[in-house]
Amino acid sequence: MNVEGLSGLPTGAVEHFREEGIEELYPPQAEAVESGILEGENLVAAVPTASGKTMIAALSMLSAVERGGKALYIVPLRALASEKKAEFDAYEEFGVTTGIATGNYESTSEWLATKDIIVATSEKVDSLVRNGADWLSDLTCVVADEVHLIDDRGRGPTLEVTLAKLRKLTPGLQIVALSATVGNASEIADWLEADLLDTDWRPIELQTGVHYGNALNFDDGSTREVPVEGSENQEAALVRDILEEGGSSLVFVNSRRNAEAAARRLSGVSSAELTDDERARLAALAEEIREVSDTETSDDLAACVECGGAFHHAGLAAEHRSIVENAFRSRLLKVISATPTLAAGVNTPARRVVVRDWRRFDSTAGGMAPLSVLEVHQMMGRAGRPGLDPYGEAVLLAKSHDESQELFDRYIWADPEPVRSKLAAEPALRTHVLATIASGFARTRGGLLEFMEETLYASQSAEAGRLETVTDDVLTYLEANDFIEYEARSASDAASGEERPASGAEESPGFTSAADLAEREAARNGAELRATSLGHTVSRLYLDPMSAAEIVHGLESADERPTALGLYQLLSRTPDMYELYLRSGEDEQFGELYYEREAELLGDAPSEFEDERFEDWLAALKTGKLLEDWADEHDEDRLTDRYKIGPGDLRGKVDTAEWLLGAAESLAAEIDSEWTVAVREARARVEHGVREELLELVSVRGVGRKRARQLYAVGLETPADLREADKGVVLAALRGEKTAENILENAGRDDPSMEGVEPRTDLDGAETDVDGSSPSGAETEPGDDQEPDDSQASLGDF
Repeated sequence: MNVEGLSGLPTGAVEHFREEGIEELYPPQAEAVESGILEGENLVAAVPTASGKTMIAALSMLSAVERGGKALYIVPLRALASEKKAEFDAYEEFGVTTGIATGNYESTSEWLATKDIIVATSEKVDSLVRNGADWLSDLTCVVADEVHLIDDRGRGPTLEVTLAKLRKLTPGLQIVALSATVGNASEIADWLEADLLDTDWRPIELQTGVHYGNALNFDDGSTREVPVEGSENQEAALVRDILEEGGSSLVFVNSRRNAEAAARRLSGVSSAELTDDERARLAALAEEIREVSDTETSDDLAACVECGGAFHHAGLAAEHRSIVENAFRSRLLKVISATPTLAAGVNTPARRVVVRDWRRFDSTAGGMAPLSVLEVHQMMGRAGRPGLDPYGEAVLLAKSHDESQELFDRYIWADPEPVRSKLAAEPALRTHVLATIASGFARTRGGLLEFMEETLYASQSAEAGRLETVTDDVLTYLEANDFIEYEARSASDAASGEERPASGAEESPGFTSAADLAEREAARNGAELRATSLGHTVSRLYLDPMSAAEIVHGLESADERPTALGLYQLLSRTPDMYELYLRSGEDEQFGELYYEREAELLGDAPSEFEDERFEDWLAALKTGKLLEDWADEHDEDRLTDRYKIGPGDLRGKVDTAEWLLGAAESLAAEIDSEWTVAVREARARVEHGVREELLELVSVRGVGRKRARQLYAVGLETPADLREADKGVVLAALRGEKTAENILENAGRDDPSMEGVEPRTDLDGAETDVDGSSPSGAETEPGDDQEPDDSQASLGDF
C-alpha cells in the first residue's frame, strides 16, 4: 500500500512520511489500515520488533487528531517516553502538537489539554485518572505500547486497570495495543473488543540459532563458521566476527557484574576495529560520561567507551544510559553488554544479538532459573535494523551438543508464553481498589466487582469467586485502616447493635439464619462505599495503602521529634521503597548500629529472634543509613562503593525517598501530626543531599550540595548573604565568573556582574577553605575508616 493512498490524515502528514523515506507501508501496517485504524477501530497488533508498530500507532493517532480528537500514547518506561516524544515532535511541522507526562503523581498536568498527542507512562496515566484530570475525557484514541507487559507483576496491573478505566471513562474510545508476538494475542484482543493483527513478518530477515564449538547453527538448517581462536570465549568470537563485516553486537548477560566484566573484555575486541576519527569522538564521549558522576562505575564505563564498547544496566545513572543508547544507535559504539532490562522497549538494534546467559537468579525458585521464551524472543528481536543491516542474527551459546539441542527446543522453536493478568495478587489490588473507589469509578461493593469484571483478569480467570474473594480481603484491610467506609449499615445490624463482621468472615452455625446472612450481604453490596479523607489523600499521592499505614503508624508512635535516620528507615520499610538487601556479615554490622540508635527508629521493632522480620528491619536500616549518609554530604563514589550499588541505584533511592517524604508530609498534615516540619526538613535534606545548615543556600537555583558547601565555608550561609557579600569572596568560592553571576542573579542581587572582580581567598583577614570541604566533625558510621572531610563534597551539583 502506497502512503499516497492514505486518507483521513492531517494535511502535510503524507508529505512528512515521504520525506522520511516512507513510500510503501509494510504489510502489517497495510493490514492495520485495512482493519480500520484510520476510522477509529480498535486493534491489537502482535508483531515482531522493528516491523513498523510505531507507524501503526502514528497513523491511528494522527487520524484521530484529524477527526478533531486527542490521542494518548502509553509506554512502560520514562526513557521510552522521551524517545517517542522526540519522534512525534516532528509532527509539529504540519501542526500536530505533542506533550509528555512522566512524573509528579499529584499533578493533573492541565497544560496537556492543549496538546494533540500526549506521551505518558502507565503510572502517570493512572495518577491522572486518580486526580481527576479533566482532559482525559477528551481522548478519542489511546495507544498502549508493549501491552504484553500486563504479564509483569510490577507494572502489569497498573496498565491493565488504567486501560479498563479509560474505556469506562470514554465509551467508544479507540484502543490500539502494540505487543510482541505472544501465545494468546487473541485473548487480549477479545478483552479490548479489538481486531487482531498477528504476524511474524519482519522487514529484515532474522536468523536465530545456537553457537556451539566453532559453528553457528541456524533454525533453517544452515551453518556459519565462527571459530573461537586461542583464548577467546564464544561471545568475543561472535563480536569479532560481526565487527569485521561492519556490524554491531548486543550481548545479553544475567547480572550487572557480568555486564561490566563482559564489557571490559569485549571493548578489547571492538578497539581493534576503530578508525582514528571514531577514537577521537569516543574520547570526547568518555569525558562526557565521567562528568555525569564521580564514581568508579562512571570511570569504568568511560574506559570501555573509549574502546568502542559499553555496559548497560539499571545501576547506571539515567544520563549514562542515554549516552550509551544514543551512541550505539548511531553505531559509534560497536558492542554493548547488557542485562535483560535493555530489551524492554528502548530502541537499540544491532546486527547480531548474543544471548550469553539464558538463566538468571530467581529468589522464588531458590536459585538460577531459565528466562521465559518471551524474554529471550524480545532480546532476539533487537537484531537487524532496516537501512543499516542486510540481515539480523540472534544467537544463544551452548557448551555441549545436548545443551545446543535443549536451547533449540526451549527457545528457537518454541512459541512465547501466553500473557496472564497479575491483578489478583493482593499487593496489586490494594492500591487499585482504593483508587477505583476514591476516583468514583465504583461507589458500592457491587459496583466495584462490576468494574473488576471489565479487567483482563476477569476474562481469564477459571477459578470461580477468586477475584471476589481477593477483592473482599482488600476491602476489609482498607476499612480497618480507615481508608474507606460504608455509608450505611444493614437494618439488622443497626437493630441488634452487633458489630458488622468483616466481609467473608466465618460465623458459627446458628449465629444468624441463611436468610439473614443473605440480607446482610445484599445490604453491604448496596451500601455506598467511599474513600475517607485519608483514603483520598493516599490515592492522590499514588501510595500503596500499606505504605501509608506504615508511615501513619510510625509518625503516631514518635514521642520526640523524629530524626532524619528514623524517618529514612521508616520509609525504607514500606512496599514503595525497594530496600537494600543485607550482604554476608552485614547483619552483625547493622545489628550493632540498630542497638546504638534504636531510640531513633519509629514504629514497632520485631524481636531479634524473629529471624526474617528482624532481617527485613535491618535491611531497611541499611537503606535508611544510606540516605542519611547522602544527606550528610558523603561522597557519591564512597557511597556506591560502601553499599555496593551503582550511581543509578543511589539516584533511584534518593528520588523515591524524596517522593515518599513528600507523601509523608501530606499524611502528617492529614492526621494532625506535630512532626510535619521534621518530615519537611528530612525531605529537603535528602532532595539536595545536604546538612541542615545548607538548606537555605540550596534553595537558590544553581546551588547544589557542592557549591553550597563552598559558599558556607567562606561564611555565606543564606541567600541574603549572597545579596550583600563581597563579590571577590563569592568568585573565589565558586571559581567561575559566569557561575557566580548566575547564582548572584538567582539570589536576587541587583548587581550580579563579575566584570573586573578579582577572587579573594580571605575574609576579614581569616584564611578560608574554598575547596568544597564538608564541615569538621562529619559523622562516620561504625567501622568506617576516617577519611579527610574534604572528600565528602566532591559530588557535582545535580
